[in-house]
Amino acid sequence: MAKILANDQQPETGDLRLSYETAVARMYALGHELAQTPSHKFDLAHMRVLLGALNHPEKRFPSVLIAGTNGKGSTAATLASILRASGIRTGLYTSPHLVRINERIRIDRDEISDDDFALLHDMVDRTAERLVEEGELPWHPSFFEMLTAIAFEYFARNQVEIAVLEVGMGGRLDATNVVEPRVAVISDISLDHQKFLGNTVEEIAREKAGIIRKGGVVVTLPQQPQANDVIGNTILELDARAVNAVPYVPPVSPGSGDYLVKATRPTSRYPLQVMDKQILVETPLVGRHQLRNVALAIAAAEELGKQGLPITPESIERGIRETRWPGRFQVIPATQATPEYVLDVAHNPAGAWALRSALSTYYDGRPLIFVFGAMRDKAIAEIAEILFPLAERVIVTSANNPRSATPGEIRQAAVRTATEMEDADSVAAALQSARNSAGKATVVVVTGSIYVVGEAMRALEVRI
Repeated sequence: MAKILANDQQPETGDLRLSYETAVARMYALGHELAQTPSHKFDLAHMRVLLGALNHPEKRFPSVLIAGTNGKGSTAATLASILRASGIRTGLYTSPHLVRINERIRIDRDEISDDDFALLHDMVDRTAERLVEEGELPWHPSFFEMLTAIAFEYFARNQVEIAVLEVGMGGRLDATNVVEPRVAVISDISLDHQKFLGNTVEEIAREKAGIIRKGGVVVTLPQQPQANDVIGNTILELDARAVNAVPYVPPVSPGSGDYLVKATRPTSRYPLQVMDKQILVETPLVGRHQLRNVALAIAAAEELGKQGLPITPESIERGIRETRWPGRFQVIPATQATPEYVLDVAHNPAGAWALRSALSTYYDGRPLIFVFGAMRDKAIAEIAEILFPLAERVIVTSANNPRSATPGEIRQAAVRTATEMEDADSVAAALQSARNSAGKATVVVVTGSIYVVGEAMRALEVRI
């Protein structure tokens, strides 16, 4: 039974299952978080009205807020793992999910249960409907605002000692930006979601920098000059304190392979000086770009340690080693019946370059088959030009999502790559086709949309 309500408030177990399925269906009926029309997008004032009616759960736990285009999820997962390893009861809120909506809301390693999700959805939904009826809100909250309110209520009721919150999109107007974070973190910024955030890196950086607080602390790394200028000027304007994570990014040495250890599964491993002690960083998050994300997590953890949390070099080392963030260069070893798979969410050009670098390092010389699908609003042509030349064959498909590009649309966008492509009407069919033609040394790379990777995980029965 869910522990968040008193016994006399608990519905029967059979009703809970029905309630969960109904809750998820009602959430999806609100529409995808990126499909909300501007006129029906909550602003932060509306979000605060909803949370106020819930007795402000966002004020009942401390938090870290992480924004960025690429790497914010990996940074959040690594930081949360460090906090758990330090003995701190930690909430983690991320988006989107791979397989189940529950993945987005976790305490320590455990995702929110179906029962708790159903109960809290019902409470938040009823509260929102009442506020609309009373004229306190102009319309019902969107998918993402609802989910954020559920997460905040869950963390508050379960008395997390800190919550690591990944911004959904942008930052300035994102529903998560109602908190007053102990630390703000900004990961790498590049072009993505231009329809919503702006057409230049400068415009997008301005949205991301919206999580910086007056007199607050912000952890970041040098990146594109346009982004650096915006972040730096915002820090000065708000008299915030900048924490540079550069000391935690290991230098690249010739022949190092970006510190990649070619074991059964790829691992990045390197020594690092942290809190006046040398530790061995051993992260399952592979690629040069992930070294930057780990550095951000370490810098944020050290800053939280200075604020009184019981974080040590040993807990940082252990937390990094125990990080789990599925779908990010996740390797599924070959069996007698199946080829080796790599699952990676490379949904924009920056992510595609990161995947290309990791594949070139770890699988240089081995034949590759790509299973690829993307959302229609992504830079498909550019992603294809980066990735497709690596493959002997590309199977284009689409996820079961109304925003998915069709195989025909992908082929048309990727026509300049001159790569052999074939269509598959589902992710499962694409995997079967790849399996049928894969040789003994072939690696099947499933990439593009997170929804394609998620459907592949279901088909391959990969545990999250």
